[in-house]
Amino acid sequence: MNGKKIVILGGGESGVGTAILAKQKGYEVLVSDFGKIKEIYKNVLRNFDIVWEENGHTETVILESNLVMKSPGIPDKAPIVKALRAKGVPVISEIEFAAQYTDAMLIGITGSNGKTTTTMLTGYILKQAGIHVGVAGNIGDSFAKMVATETIDTYVLEISSFQLDGIVNFAPHIAVLTNITPDHLDRYEYDFNAYIASKFRIAMNQTEKDYLIYDADDPVIVNWLEKHPVRSQLLPFSLTKIFKKGAFIAQNKIHIQTDNNPLNMTTQGLALKGQHNKKNAMAAATIANLLSIRKATIRESLEGFQGVEHRLEQVLKINNVQYINDSKATNVNATFYALDSMSAPTVWIVGGVDKGNDYRDLYPLVNEKVKAIVCLGVDNAKLMSHFGNMVDIIVETPSMSEAVKIAYKVAERGDNVLLSPACASFDLFENYEDRGRQFKNAVRNL
Repeated sequence: MNGKKIVILGGGESGVGTAILAKQKGYEVLVSDFGKIKEIYKNVLRNFDIVWEENGHTETVILESNLVMKSPGIPDKAPIVKALRAKGVPVISEIEFAAQYTDAMLIGITGSNGKTTTTMLTGYILKQAGIHVGVAGNIGDSFAKMVATETIDTYVLEISSFQLDGIVNFAPHIAVLTNITPDHLDRYEYDFNAYIASKFRIAMNQTEKDYLIYDADDPVIVNWLEKHPVRSQLLPFSLTKIFKKGAFIAQNKIHIQTDNNPLNMTTQGLALKGQHNKKNAMAAATIANLLSIRKATIRESLEGFQGVEHRLEQVLKINNVQYINDSKATNVNATFYALDSMSAPTVWIVGGVDKGNDYRDLYPLVNEKVKAIVCLGVDNAKLMSHFGNMVDIIVETPSMSEAVKIAYKVAERGDNVLLSPACASFDLFENYEDRGRQFKNAVRNL
C-alpha cells in the first residue's frame, strides 16, 4: 500500500485517527473537511505533520487519491462522494482501514439501540478479566488511532450502519446485533430494507469459525436471517424463548449456553434495570463466555457496571421529583424503552431533528405514563399533531434551560422529568452529549 495517496474526508475523531495510522503506514495523507476542524484536532494534525484543509474540498486533489476514508457523518449523496464513486476511487470507513493493520481479536457490536451499553458493558467485563482491551468505533477514541499508538489484544467496537456501509473485508470474530428498528431512514432513502441490509453487513465476511449473537425477540432480525442466511455460528438471546445454544431467561435467571461451560446468574443482581438491559447483559455475557472468562468475573461485572452517560442517567432528585437524562435516545425505539421503564407520572421532554419518525408506537405508553410534554426543537409541528390531544399540557420551547424550567413548574412530588428526545440533536445542539450536558446543567441550576 505504501507510496499511495489517501484523502480523509472529515477532520473529527475518526478522520484524525485514520490520518495518524495512514501516515504511520507510509501514505501521503490529506485531511479535508467541508466545515471547520476543531482546534483540538488541528493541533494533533500539526503534531503528526499531516496536511489538512477546512471550509471546503479541493476536488482536483481529492479525485487524484488512491483511497478515501469517509467519516460516518458524511452522506453518500454528498457531491464529493458521488464524484469519487463515479471515478472508481474506493471510499471506505475508518473501521475497514484500521482493521487491516491489527492482529487483535475484533468484537463488533451494532444495532439501532443498546449498542453503546452492550459495548461498554463488554469492555468492562473484559477489563475486569485482565484482558488488554480497546473500546472504540462509534464511541470514545478512534479505532485507527488506537491501532497506530497502542498494543491491544482485543477490540470491542461499537459500529454504526454508516461505518458498516464503508466496509469491504472487515470481519469481526464475534458480531452482535442488538436489534433493528427504523432509524436514520433519511440516509437510506426511507427504505427500511436498505437499513436492515446495512446492519447485517457486520456478518458479511464472517466464516463458520465466527459468531453472530442476536436478539431472537426481534422479528426484523429473525425474518432477515431466514431469507439471508449467514455463515457464522448463531447465538440468539431472548427474554421469552429457550435455546440449546444461546442466552435466555428462565425462573428469573439468565442462562448462557455456548460450547464453553454454561453460565447461570440471577436477574435480580443486574446493576442495570429494565427489560432492554437484560438483553444487553445477555449479549455481553455471551461474548465473555465465548472468551472463557471466569463465571465469577462475569457475574461480578454485571452486578457492578454503572451504565452509560446520557442513557437513562439519574441526574438529581429535587422536591421529590426525579430528573432523568436519556439524551442518547435519538430514535423512537430508544424512547419506547425509556417510557416503558418509567414507574411514576412523567413530564416528557422530546424533539429535535426528526429522522422520519413514526410516533404511533409510543401512543399506549404516552397515554399511560405521560402527564405533560415539553417539545424541544426548531420544528415541533409533527409532535404537536401526534400528541396534542393526549395530554393536558403540551408546550413548545426553543432552549434547554426553558424546557427544564417548564418541566419543574409542571412536575409534582413523586413525578419523573425525562429528557428522551426520540430525535437527532443537530438543530439546537452540537450532538446528543451536548444536549445531555445542557439538560444536567439546567437541572443543577434550578
